Amino acid sequence: MSHFLFNFFALLTVICAVGTVLNKNTVNAAMCFMLSLVGVAGLFVLLEAYLLAFVLILVYAGAVAALFLFIVMLLDMQGGERKPFKPMAVLASTLAAALLAVGVLTMYQQPTLVAAATENVPGASLKEYAYQLFSTYLLPVQVIGFLLLISMLGVIVLSKKFSDAEVAP
Repeated sequence: MSHFLFNFFALLTVICAVGTVLNKNTVNAAMCFMLSLVGVAGLFVLLEAYLLAFVLILVYAGAVAALFLFIVMLLDMQGGERKPFKPMAVLASTLAAALLAVGVLTMYQQPTLVAAATENVPGASLKEYAYQLFSTYLLPVQVIGFLLLISMLGVIVLSKKFSDAEVAP
């Protein structure tokens, strides 16, 4: 059953990631991005990394992708004509695909991965992680939240359409 779930989440992630890149409609691309993140979260759950899966869904799929979707819908962007690929872009994507294939083949040649011991790692428990998050890293988390709020308000102001009567000379 775990092989089936792994293959399902891996296939979901890859298909939705390709859909994100190749989709002309930005709203559909954002939805594919969110589904791709859900697939990665499912892979984290299979690895028993529940905290990472929860943070991925909460922060990325819940905040960043939803904010992106909100911005796209506010700006009312329409997909235009797709320009042909430049030769350098084709070369770079071919090289990236070849490197990905080499990496996948290398991973299949190694029979197993060695798990690292987590007994002596500082911050390995959830309690220590929460303490660090709410003491040492509280200011960066608050600053990032504030920046996301300001960017959302800026998009709302920039996307508002003013009539000629509202604009002062």
